[in-house]
Amino acid sequence: MVSWNSIYLEVAYSVLGWISFFSWSLCFYPQVLLNYRRKSVVGYNFDFPTLNLTKHTSYLIYNAALFFSPEVQSQYHDKYGPDQRGNQKISKTCTAITAIIWGSALFSVIVAWPKHSWLWLITIFNTIQVIITLIKYIPQVVMNFKRKSTVGWSIGFVFFDFFGGLFSFGQMCAQSIDQGSTVNFYGNTGKLLLSLEVILFDLLFIVQHYVLYPEERDKDNVVTIPGEREPFIGSSRMEGMKVSTSKDEDTGTDTNNLMIVAVAETSGQG
Repeated sequence: MVSWNSIYLEVAYSVLGWISFFSWSLCFYPQVLLNYRRKSVVGYNFDFPTLNLTKHTSYLIYNAALFFSPEVQSQYHDKYGPDQRGNQKISKTCTAITAIIWGSALFSVIVAWPKHSWLWLITIFNTIQVIITLIKYIPQVVMNFKRKSTVGWSIGFVFFDFFGGLFSFGQMCAQSIDQGSTVNFYGNTGKLLLSLEVILFDLLFIVQHYVLYPEERDKDNVVTIPGEREPFIGSSRMEGMKVSTSKDEDTGTDTNNLMIVAVAETSGQG
């Protein structure tokens, strides 16, 4: 394991790493809470969680193998040296991309297994998570653009995600400054590209949310989206039911008509 020249940079590296870890761990909860409060997932692109699951699974395999496997660590040191450590639905395009990626991953496992080329294999998974990170944000960016709104897409997630990428990049910078080397950048391009991709896309989401498509509210301070309606649940309540009986003029039989009276709950009414 690499020895540090500066205790301050070593502490900074650890602190930045933990902040990055907690930021990325917490970033998913604001979206869940937003969906729960709105009783709706309108505005949240379903391609994102599907691609995100593939991305995180690939990154988990890469990190777990590099951290727990002595053989992978040995191959890594042989290559880079021992002085560094390491109506909404899922679209058909997303389904195809996911299938191709997992098919490629399975093929890579089959190729690597006889030769024990484990470093090459986890590098493939690292590459997968970089590609997925690049792809996974695009459907949400496009959806926000088409709707001219970011309602339904949690800005809380965006900020946690942004700080995760920023502090992850800062962690790599701290180690490079201490070692006077950039080997940890090109020796772990997955982490570097992941951080940069996250930062750039989250900045784009922030611009969309606050500059391009700021929230519009009506007189009752309710967010409005031109051309879209929120679901019945949460925006109105069933106040009563009334059943009336009438006679069908053609058949002479009685028909029951169920009428539901709904009264909107707005903050300005008692």
